[in-house]
Amino acid sequence: MNFHEFEHEQRFRELWNSVSIARKVPYSLFTFGESDLPYYLVVGAAQPRDPVQVSQGNVKVTRPMLITPYNAGPEFQDFFDDEDEDLEDVVQFLLARTAAFSNLKIRNQSKSAELHSDNVEEVVARLNQRLDADEEDRVAILTAPPKMGKLAVLKYTTERIVDSAADNMQELRERGFLPD
Repeated sequence: MNFHEFEHEQRFRELWNSVSIARKVPYSLFTFGESDLPYYLVVGAAQPRDPVQVSQGNVKVTRPMLITPYNAGPEFQDFFDDEDEDLEDVVQFLLARTAAFSNLKIRNQSKSAELHSDNVEEVVARLNQRLDADEEDRVAILTAPPKMGKLAVLKYTTERIVDSAADNMQELRERGFLPD
């Protein structure tokens, strides 16, 4: 590994660690078909007097019923903007080499939420109270510094996929698709 690769890896790790999942979801993704990952995203203000940006979104993770050469790698929709093309290529390259991500279609949809504040922690606390009052345990809360919101959604999605892998493998064994 040359020094530049180390710098890129270190920078990616710093960015990855700058985003967090403030409210986790304990459910596994479906082994086949489509799973929904609803979330609130709280992005810190770029300038001290700017408001915190809050959006509500949903990631759809679709696993094919049949695996063909045409659905061999992960496909991301509505995750990256045109200026994020390099990041998308790196993410596609890394995730295509991980078995948990092969054959997935991952689509992100988001819209602005109605909460307003200048403090990330205050927004997270209000969202937690609202979700607890509604007894909602399937909605995550994500936080990110300015311009890192999409990375927070990507981190949440990848963690849900990886965390679901063991349950999905067990289901495949129970259905007779894998040896015990």
